[in-house]
Amino acid sequence: MAISEEFKKSPEYQELTQEMTRQFMEGMMERMKEEQVNKAKNFKTLNTHAVKGGLLFTGSSLMEQFPICEMAMSAGVKEPVYNRGIGGTTTDDFIREIDAVLLDLEPSKVFINIGTNDMTESVYGDGWKDHLEANYDLILKTAKEKIPQAEIYCMAFYPVNHHLPWSTPEQSAWFKERTQENLAEMNSRVKALAEKYGYHYIDVNEGLTDENGEQKQEFAIDGVHMLAAGYEVVFQNLKPYLGIEK
Repeated sequence: MAISEEFKKSPEYQELTQEMTRQFMEGMMERMKEEQVNKAKNFKTLNTHAVKGGLLFTGSSLMEQFPICEMAMSAGVKEPVYNRGIGGTTTDDFIREIDAVLLDLEPSKVFINIGTNDMTESVYGDGWKDHLEANYDLILKTAKEKIPQAEIYCMAFYPVNHHLPWSTPEQSAWFKERTQENLAEMNSRVKALAEKYGYHYIDVNEGLTDENGEQKQEFAIDGVHMLAAGYEVVFQNLKPYLGIEK
């Protein structure tokens, strides 16, 4: 049975679609959390076979989707490289699974990109910035205590694009707090935390942005996540920290 255009404009229809969207999002989040738990379990098993003292890249989906192992191998990196990014991870999730995604590997170098999933008022209210900072502080504090040999590189948050031609209102609403101003502020806070613990803050975003300071369209998937071409730029910028000539 077709839905009339008149009914689509009614408050009842709007309420119905909002409820369906809410239920869909709740279901998706529940499945994502299950996947996160399973990925952490898998990492715990894999970590028992891993070579200690390697290079670790860890964080959320922005790290999980970074094909760093393939790129590093192609560039001749000799040390073992591990990616322990898990999509959808918040700093709360990271702390809960910190053994699997950070400590177990006893790495010599750690590249961390975590916190973008905390950038939402829908979960943390207007205190999300302080929440992110406090948890990031705890992550670095724990690393300093448990893996003092590790050299840690706190990566600047990647730029986003709020104006992609194919973006939907739902996508825009999902990362509306990730404005250039908010990203710059949180990068400043992360830099201060890195300095507090004697770690490194690195910005490897050169070449990712357009003339408006947004993520270039040719790298964009949804305005947040990037295609491999974007990560190639990131990898080129990372080379000095990996001991590779650019």
